[in-house]
Amino acid sequence: MLFSCLVDADFLDTEVFINKSQSSLRGDYSGLSALNDKLVDYLNKLSYEAPDTLVNKHRNQILQQCLSAADKTHGLFSLTVPTGGGKTLSSLAFAMKHAIKYGMKRVIYVIPYTSIIEQNANVFREIFGDDAVIEHHSNIEINEDDYKSQLAAENWDAPLIVTTNVQFFESLFHNRTSRCRKIHNITNSVIILDEAQMLPVPLLKPCMEIIRELTNSYKTTIVLCTATQPALSKTDEFKNGLENVREIITNPIELYNQFKRVQISCLSKTQEKTANTELVKLLQQHNQVLCIVNTRRHARELYEQIEDKEGLYHLSALMCPAHRSEVIRKIKDILKDNGKCRVISTQLIEAGVDIDFPVVFRSVAGIDSIAQSAGRCNREGKMKTGEVYVFYPEKGLPVGYLRQGAEESEAIIRRYDDLLSIQAVNEYFLNLYWRNGDKLDKLDILGRLSEEVVKLDFPFREIAGKFKLIDNAMESIIIPYNDKSKEIIKQLRYANFTRNLARKAQRFCVQVYPNVLRKLEGKSVERIQDNYLALTNSDLYRDDIGLTYDDPVFREIENNIC
Repeated sequence: MLFSCLVDADFLDTEVFINKSQSSLRGDYSGLSALNDKLVDYLNKLSYEAPDTLVNKHRNQILQQCLSAADKTHGLFSLTVPTGGGKTLSSLAFAMKHAIKYGMKRVIYVIPYTSIIEQNANVFREIFGDDAVIEHHSNIEINEDDYKSQLAAENWDAPLIVTTNVQFFESLFHNRTSRCRKIHNITNSVIILDEAQMLPVPLLKPCMEIIRELTNSYKTTIVLCTATQPALSKTDEFKNGLENVREIITNPIELYNQFKRVQISCLSKTQEKTANTELVKLLQQHNQVLCIVNTRRHARELYEQIEDKEGLYHLSALMCPAHRSEVIRKIKDILKDNGKCRVISTQLIEAGVDIDFPVVFRSVAGIDSIAQSAGRCNREGKMKTGEVYVFYPEKGLPVGYLRQGAEESEAIIRRYDDLLSIQAVNEYFLNLYWRNGDKLDKLDILGRLSEEVVKLDFPFREIAGKFKLIDNAMESIIIPYNDKSKEIIKQLRYANFTRNLARKAQRFCVQVYPNVLRKLEGKSVERIQDNYLALTNSDLYRDDIGLTYDDPVFREIENNIC
């Protein structure tokens, strides 16, 4: 925190000295009161125009409870709202009112996925205007003429920040000046941790200690916002949990029952595997159906085995983000028109994608993932109930934490008829954390800090190297997907590097493991200026499934990643 104050002051003072015109662009944002007025107007208009349905009545009740809770003193809150309950705007309303009441400086909305952050940031811009929202993540394309936003992203000196778990948590454990200079501006803020269940298990304890420290020592309010609250509170079973977490919703169990819009069934409670051929038959019985699986390979296999390609779509991380966004837009339009639509997807569609199917099939996974999948079914409550089917894939589960989550889910499947009840979800997370008790700080980050605290000789560089929310050993290949991406590749090849150009390129990247890259590089991929990789063989990228490569090594690795 002291380092952050020092380096940001140094940057700002130097900027005043060498570039007064740039320095003059900083600050001068609308205050939180003015932003809150816009939010109130937007919510009133939304309430007036919304159909008089039971779902909308419950959403309004959630909003009112959030506004009431905003008067409580700063600290830790949880907001347990079922998917489709409007928690994004309700949590924002809480944050605005709470910050204004207690003289806090800003609201920081922290989101796990870039797919969600783009969607939410667009909603916030619609409410507050383009100039009021500072969006800070790896995929953001910054308008090079918008110097003001670029400057605010450097140190988060603005009233409303929308960012990712990676930016937020990794900055707090980093050692570089560019990442640390924002830390002191996190204090005296309201922080909304959206989809709090996405905190990675191997780093759970360090993340919890940061949450505890910010609320205890730095006048910060943090809201753990999720449909499946991850049992982070201190209990006899979880003694290292967070204390004094206040739930905003007065009766989460009753609210869950009110919002229950799906019936979850298991194709087999005896862990009998469902063959792809049988699964394809089941999918073809429905005109509109979503099937979510755990690996890229499984998604591709199912897609290719369905002979009727009319209205059939595939989604996976083998498609670049720009491609996926286009496909999702098409799917939404077809569903809106009640057309034929069958989608095979990896779990990238689970969180934050506002999409509504009458029937969803989900390969067995953690209860939190199953809940997210269920959130794509009967989302608006247009039917009496939607149908969600959980199945065991014929080739089993990939190794790692996904398998652990699925194995804990199996115990819940055997014990509970309603897998998503508050009791079932709580037991799932308690079991998951208990099972991984010695692995919740897998890299011993807290241990290293404890060893050096007496000498004030903290291993900042070592910890920054260890604390990675995404353990990403993959490399990015830029896909010449459209004219825009081709122009970016051209500029990277012949122009000087710019940070914004690199960010623009990320919208057109697909990630592969190094040994896959070795198979491609020189034949189908070229290296540009040592820093970038671009696909040169366009035959390897298909309009329906994205990057494809038939090498057995590629297939083997593809089977273990989503």
